[in-house]
Amino acid sequence: MNKPNRHEIRRTAEFLVVRSFLFHPDDLSKPPMRVNPQFNHPPLATGESHITRFTYRLVAVATIWACIAGAVAQEPDRLDRHNLLFYQDTRGALRPIKTKEDWQLRRAQILRAMEVVMGEFPGDDRRVAPDVKVREEFDAGTYLRRLITYQSEPGSRTTAYLCIPKDVLAGTRSAPAVLCLHPTDRKVGHKVALGLGERQGRAYGAELAERGYITLAPSYPNLADYWPPLDRLGYVSGTMKAIWDNSRGLDLLDTLPYVLRTHGYGAIGHSLGGHNAIYTAAFEQRITVLASSCGFDSYLDYKGGKEINWRFGRGWCQIRYMPRMSDYRGNLEAIPFDFHELLAALAPRPLFVNAPLHDGNFHWQSVDRCVSAAQPVYKLFESDGNLVVSHPDCAHDFPVAMREQAYSLIDSVLRPDAP
Repeated sequence: MNKPNRHEIRRTAEFLVVRSFLFHPDDLSKPPMRVNPQFNHPPLATGESHITRFTYRLVAVATIWACIAGAVAQEPDRLDRHNLLFYQDTRGALRPIKTKEDWQLRRAQILRAMEVVMGEFPGDDRRVAPDVKVREEFDAGTYLRRLITYQSEPGSRTTAYLCIPKDVLAGTRSAPAVLCLHPTDRKVGHKVALGLGERQGRAYGAELAERGYITLAPSYPNLADYWPPLDRLGYVSGTMKAIWDNSRGLDLLDTLPYVLRTHGYGAIGHSLGGHNAIYTAAFEQRITVLASSCGFDSYLDYKGGKEINWRFGRGWCQIRYMPRMSDYRGNLEAIPFDFHELLAALAPRPLFVNAPLHDGNFHWQSVDRCVSAAQPVYKLFESDGNLVVSHPDCAHDFPVAMREQAYSLIDSVLRPDAP
C-alpha cells in the first residue's frame, strides 16, 4: 500500500476534526442546532455530563492532530537537491548512485515527488482516440497551418495549431515533429508560438515549420480561450493537465503517417513554455531533445524567495500552475522537487537552456546552480556535453541567436543525417 502524502493526511484531518465537533443538540446547553441525522450522537450514558463528553472530544481531536503530526514527521526527509547521486532505499536509507540502473531508482522518486504537488500523471485508460477536427486552414507559404482540436481525454478537447510543410503533405518526404509550447499570453494563448501575437521572438512554431519540421502548438489551460474544467476532470493542477495535453499531442502525431519518428520528438518553449517542456519531458520519454528559454530557476530563488509570492493564487501557486505549492509557504526547502532534479531527470537527452543575464523572472545564477547539480547525472550517462546553457545580454527574451542555437540542437538529434 502506498503511504499517504501530506495532502491526503491533511484532508483526512480536516474531516475528522469537523466530525468530532458535530455536537448533539443539547451539548453545552446551547440552543438546538440542525445537524445531519447520520451524525447524531447517542444519548448520554449514566453519569456522563455534557462537559465530560466535550472533554473527550477535545482529547480525541488532540490525539488526531498528534497522529497527523507524527505521520508527517515520519515522511522521508527531502534528499539534497545539490547532490543528486544518492537515492533512498525501501528502508529509507541513503544509497550512493554508481550505475545508470541506480539512477533510475532516484528518477522514479523524482517523478513521485512531482505527483505529490501536481497530482498523478493520468493512466492509459484516458488515452482515447484523438478524434482530430480541423477548424480552419491557412496557407503560410511553405507550410499549411491548421487550427485543430483533439480529444485529450473523455470530456475534454484541446485546441492546437498543427503546421505541416507542403512537400510533406504532397508525399515527397516525411518529417520529424516538435512540440512548440507557448509562453504566457492571456489574449492569444498558443497563437503567439505561430507569430500571431503582438510580441516578437516567440514564433518558434512557425520558424521550425519553415525549416521543414511538423510542429504542434497546443493551448495551455486557463489562458486565452482554453478553460478545461480541471476539477471535474480530476486535476489538482493546471500543470498536470498541460503535461497530459502535451502527451496526448504526441499520441496525435503518432497517428500521422507522414511524421518521422525514428529519432523521437522535440520540445521547445519560452517562459511558461520553457518549464512546460521540462515538466512534460520528465514524464514523456518520446521527447528526445529540448530547448527551454527563460523557463526556470530554483523554487528557492523565485522572486527572491519572498513569502508573499507563495500565497495561493500567486506565482507558482496559481490554479493554472500548482496550487499545492502554497502549502510550502515559509518552508520552501520542503518542496519535494526542484529544477536541479528535473534537469537531471532528463539525462542523457540533449537540453539547451537560454538564461538571459537580465531576466526579471528567473535569475541566471540560480539557473547555473540547477545545471551544475544536474551535470554529474549527465556525466554518469557519459553525455556531459548534452546539457548546455547560454546567457545572452538581454531581459526575459528569446533572441534570434538563442533560437538558432536551439534549432541547431534539435536538428542534430531529429535530423542527424541532414546536410
